[in-house]
Amino acid sequence: MAKLIKPEDCPKCMPGWLATFGDLMSLLLCFFVLLLSMSTMDAKKFETAVGSLAGALSVLEGGARPEVQNEQETELQSRIKKEKIQSKSQDEISQAVKAINELLNASGSPEVTLKDSEDGFIIRLPASLLFKQGSAEISNDDAKLFLKRIAMIAAKLAPEVDLDVVGHTDSTMPDINSIYKDNWQLSSARAISVVSELLRDGVDAKRLIASGRASFEPAVLGSSDEANIQNNRVEIRFVSLDKDKKEATRKSVLDESVR
Repeated sequence: MAKLIKPEDCPKCMPGWLATFGDLMSLLLCFFVLLLSMSTMDAKKFETAVGSLAGALSVLEGGARPEVQNEQETELQSRIKKEKIQSKSQDEISQAVKAINELLNASGSPEVTLKDSEDGFIIRLPASLLFKQGSAEISNDDAKLFLKRIAMIAAKLAPEVDLDVVGHTDSTMPDINSIYKDNWQLSSARAISVVSELLRDGVDAKRLIASGRASFEPAVLGSSDEANIQNNRVEIRFVSLDKDKKEATRKSVLDESVR
């Protein structure tokens, strides 16, 4: 039979209130563990917060300050938008070229061509579509309608896109009875005629440039009838320059003309 111990002989134990306090701490620990397990971290919000903090300290990728990065992003978005507009306009011009070529193929005339260039794209119009032999007056109604459509598309392009109209001839000199003394005058007069038509169709005069190159920039080499047909042409060059580059180019031209 076990021996009973008198209460006064029991060792001292923790006070009663400490047991209750321990239970309370255990319950609180379980409560916070459950809260943590049920919560999720939003990675996007965390990155945004870190980015805001880094931006406030001017510590961004590449060492760029926040306002500089914002300017770069705005410029990039603007450039992408302009490229989309230009690409869409080029597609519209391509459709216009295709439409007029269908008419030209029926009559056996040389085709209008569209090609890319370093700063934009070029429409090449055969002189026979626009002018009579030795003339600089646009006499073809289909050509006038085509230029009107080009003018409508050009109006959608960015302001820094210029239309550089360049007249070209073959090496054959104008007839002795012609009002043009040489191919320089003839090619320049043809370019001016196209520019005048574009002006009537609403293209801003500040965006237009007219010049003549006579026979010094042939499309193909040779003096055969086929070569002469290709070399007699007017080119509309859509040249895209940013504002700073355009001003620098014009300043350079003015400086050269003063010398």
